[in-house]
Amino acid sequence: MMSDFVNDIPLYAAGLATTIGVSLLGIFISVVGGIFLALALRSRLRLIAIPARGYIEFSRGAPLALVLFLLYYGGPQFGLLLSPHVAGIVGLGLYGAGLFAEIFRAGFSAIPKGEREAAEMLGLTPGQRFLNIELPQALRVTLPASVGQTINLVKESAVLSVITLGELTKVAGTISSITFAVVTPYLTIALLYWALVETIARLGFYAERRFTVKGS
Repeated sequence: MMSDFVNDIPLYAAGLATTIGVSLLGIFISVVGGIFLALALRSRLRLIAIPARGYIEFSRGAPLALVLFLLYYGGPQFGLLLSPHVAGIVGLGLYGAGLFAEIFRAGFSAIPKGEREAAEMLGLTPGQRFLNIELPQALRVTLPASVGQTINLVKESAVLSVITLGELTKVAGTISSITFAVVTPYLTIALLYWALVETIARLGFYAERRFTVKGS
């Protein structure tokens, strides 16, 4: 049994690498998309704010598996042919963007109005004010919630196996179907997910402490 586990280590390593790579790129898209959606919600133009709100509500209500099915299996009907990797990254990113948008909306709302007024008095353009004052403060304020959402998305990546992506869950299923073992493969990936989550949590705690020290 131990020899079988040792032989399966390369499969676990490949699945872990796929999970990390797809999750990182998907989370990056989620964060960038979430910032843009949060800004859209602040727009005075209803033509921009209302679609953004609708997108966010859809993201909050639709499961990730549904988004993946629409992209990977439904996309070809509209000429959209995506590989499992691309579909996984895009699906995770589009799904997470709506969730991060609410976090960043709260972060931008927490910035004191006086700081925006001071920036205007100093002659900063809206772009300079956003990049130098609003965005850094919003990221700092929302760091704990962003770390929590990042952890959630990493765990949600377990459903990427529904589009045949060779991430950890798919690897466990493959090994189980070959060896007829259930406990060992799924317990192994559970420990790997735990290690990923613990690493993200510790990095987030370290970053939060750094921001607190700089802000004090």
